[in-house]
Amino acid sequence: MTDRVIQLQDVVRRKAAALGPEGEAWLAGLPDLVDDLAREWSITVGPPVSGGTASYVARVRTADGQDAVLKIAVPQLDFGGQVRALVDADGHGYVRVLTHDVDRHALLMEALGRPLEEVDASPEDKIATLCATLRQAWLVPRPTGPSVDPALGLIELVGTLWERLGHPCSERVVKRALTYAERRAAAFDLDRCVVAHGDPHPANTLRVLTPRPGAESGFVFVDPDGFLADPTYDLGVVLRDWCSQLLAGDAPALAHHYCALLAGHTGFDEKAIWEWGFLQRVSTGLYALSFGADEMARPYLETAELLG
Repeated sequence: MTDRVIQLQDVVRRKAAALGPEGEAWLAGLPDLVDDLAREWSITVGPPVSGGTASYVARVRTADGQDAVLKIAVPQLDFGGQVRALVDADGHGYVRVLTHDVDRHALLMEALGRPLEEVDASPEDKIATLCATLRQAWLVPRPTGPSVDPALGLIELVGTLWERLGHPCSERVVKRALTYAERRAAAFDLDRCVVAHGDPHPANTLRVLTPRPGAESGFVFVDPDGFLADPTYDLGVVLRDWCSQLLAGDAPALAHHYCALLAGHTGFDEKAIWEWGFLQRVSTGLYALSFGADEMARPYLETAELLG
């Protein structure tokens, strides 16, 4: 047994605890797993990195003196899909992978700088950066095999969680979200799909330390879901955010302004982006409530009430 002390974000502990015995075993075994990976990958593990919501993340130093980042994800995530997307991307729009262990949900990645979330820039400028980075990320080669329409999964998630959580937002908002989900499901076309990031928000968008091909925006993504989806799915996730700005102003006008920017930067349909954005706002709020992250959930559901 090791005496290593592991520091985790509260949200990571809650997600692991919500998995029951499997999550408890992951938490208990994490110190030994970090030590095992440190020996096998010849790395010196440094301080944890803040901001992760589903994994242990720490700065490390390799045997040859290179800075890198160690990530160990909580179990029951599609970690194989994430690794596949990162490896296939080969640095285009995404962090570069140095080595990985899918069975142990572990990644060793290039070191990156500050997230876009912390950059002193307007939402409009951040939206432009996210769109430029997404255009690189969408170049990841598509995997072969069957694909599931993500709208169908969100229909089930929204309906199930709304009932299970005791109707934490209005029926009007849930009906609007489900109507949009049904429209997106009806419009699903596999030929238009790309390998979607799935959650391309500013905290998942980090600055590269030195300019390189595939990072022309100056930033790359981490933590992709790596499933096939229409590009407007990712753009809807971008629209989902900016809750503080929406709550402080004319929410509908500002949200439509951001939506028009997303369509203008990418050439994709504004209506589809709007519908995905509203659906993502509601589903994210309900999902956060489901594992006890009330503070995270509240702004999403409050803005959904203003927009719905």
